Amino acid sequence: MTQTDLINVQHLSKHFKDHSALKDLSFSIKAGEIFGFLGPSGAGKTTTIKILTGQLKQTTGSASVLGVPIEKINEAIYEQIGIVTHNSGLYDKLSVYKNLEIFAKLLGINKSRIDEILKRVGLFEDRNKAAGKLSQGMRQRLVLARAVLHKPKVLFLDEPASGLDPSTQIEIHRLIIELKNNGTAIFLTTHNMEEADKLCDHLALLNDGKIVETGTPRELRLNHNKKKRYKILLKNNEEVTLSQSMETTQKINWWMTSNELVTIHSCEPTLETVFLEVTGRKLI
Repeated sequence: MTQTDLINVQHLSKHFKDHSALKDLSFSIKAGEIFGFLGPSGAGKTTTIKILTGQLKQTTGSASVLGVPIEKINEAIYEQIGIVTHNSGLYDKLSVYKNLEIFAKLLGINKSRIDEILKRVGLFEDRNKAAGKLSQGMRQRLVLARAVLHKPKVLFLDEPASGLDPSTQIEIHRLIIELKNNGTAIFLTTHNMEEADKLCDHLALLNDGKIVETGTPRELRLNHNKKKRYKILLKNNEEVTLSQSMETTQKINWWMTSNELVTIHSCEPTLETVFLEVTGRKLI
């Protein structure tokens, strides 16, 4: 573990009776890094978050958050971390604003931060609405607002943009990147490969509780780019896809010198294709 590793996991496993939910996980997350934990439902993503936040005990292995062993996590550490999960509770009878005001008082946060964050997650106009009357997507945004209200050093995000409309997703992603740029270590679980590719610095592909591959999004795509192909658009609107060869190189050179080539794109696999190749499973 280095000084900048805000999360460190070594050989972590979790067993439930006859079921092994997590198998020998090892990884670390630095300050200012978004670490994507990718896998289908039931792969062990939420179980990992529960262990790292002190809600579950591991069976074997060790882990620490902000230098504190997970066995010793107490209320003090929650002043420095944020958590967004699908079962995060809200005070349904209180307004959106009051939900955040309670949290702000607990942590000594200036109330001006409440309106600021409500605008960022698109809930400012609904700040006087009871939390119990919010749609599921709006509740998800309120949970996220509460989790980042205190600008945490570590942020756990379990499918944070699930069920949100595209424009709100974009704003949420901007907020996540802003937190990263300010030094927050972010643990992100998702099965949305486009989201992972856009946000994450490093990824771990999780299948049946085991990490099957790690790397940056680009590394994972290029490592599995066995059949190199190029998609080409010509001036006459003809689209062609060619495999890498000397003949293809000659054609591209000719189209370029003749000013016939409009666009050229490499056809490396998507992260979803990589996951299917590595695990034999789709991300559903």
